[in-house]
Amino acid sequence: MTDGVGVTGGTAGSNGEPKPSDSLKTFGEVVKVFRKRALLTQEQFAPKVRYSVPTVASIEQGRRFPPLAFIERAEEVLDAFGAIKAAAKHLSRRPGLASWFHQWAQLETEAISLYTYECRLIPGLLQPESYARTLFANRLPPLGDEQIEAQIATRLERQRLLTERPNTNYSFILEEHLFLRRTGGAEVTRELIDHVLELSRLRNVEIQIMPQVQVNHAGVDGPMQLLETPENKWFGYGEGQESGHFHADPAVVSTLQMRYARMRSQAHSLEDSVSLLQRMRGAV
Repeated sequence: MTDGVGVTGGTAGSNGEPKPSDSLKTFGEVVKVFRKRALLTQEQFAPKVRYSVPTVASIEQGRRFPPLAFIERAEEVLDAFGAIKAAAKHLSRRPGLASWFHQWAQLETEAISLYTYECRLIPGLLQPESYARTLFANRLPPLGDEQIEAQIATRLERQRLLTERPNTNYSFILEEHLFLRRTGGAEVTRELIDHVLELSRLRNVEIQIMPQVQVNHAGVDGPMQLLETPENKWFGYGEGQESGHFHADPAVVSTLQMRYARMRSQAHSLEDSVSLLQRMRGAV
């Protein structure tokens, strides 16, 4: 599952999610061995790493990608001689986009800030069902009906973050042409604009439109996402058609932050963006 175009590369199940991998299972076993070495039950271990018992169990069973905070705390709590961090490195080296986005999606559920710039399509967190269905129905290679329904269900479930995390700041910068393209036709475009306008009313959601004509544009290198964890660490993510890149290097993340800040000043203000969307809605 990627934000907009689905899994590209990697081993995926019928719904587009990565299958449980040997590396995930191995990581879980490493954590379990060191937990038992420390004479801790899952119930005793969970509060020490500040995660729930079900989350710890899922990670140890290889069913859940471990958050970065879990990896760091588990290494420290269990005094694992670097073994847990070493096992985690193999997770990040899995080929394909799916594993990287799976990790990013997990970080999204804990983020206190999430910034997104898109120039290709409406980000997954903002897509109404009709728009998402259009994207999945036109995927190449084609998806089956069950696969499409599973992808849509996953996307709509993920969108609950916007309302269930009211203290998280969500910022989106979207290119004007994404609405002018009329993906899916006029009716889908009207539903899309109505949906985006409705979300823009949430206090924790900021949506800015980048003008179609922009002489100086800080986003020429393509889409980007930035995320701040509860520990105030920042990470970045970017993807292409057949690749995804998770950025943890502070120098790279700083560059992305600089570009995003400049784009915020280049895009329409929040109020002007709403006005523009309303005018486009009337013209569809």
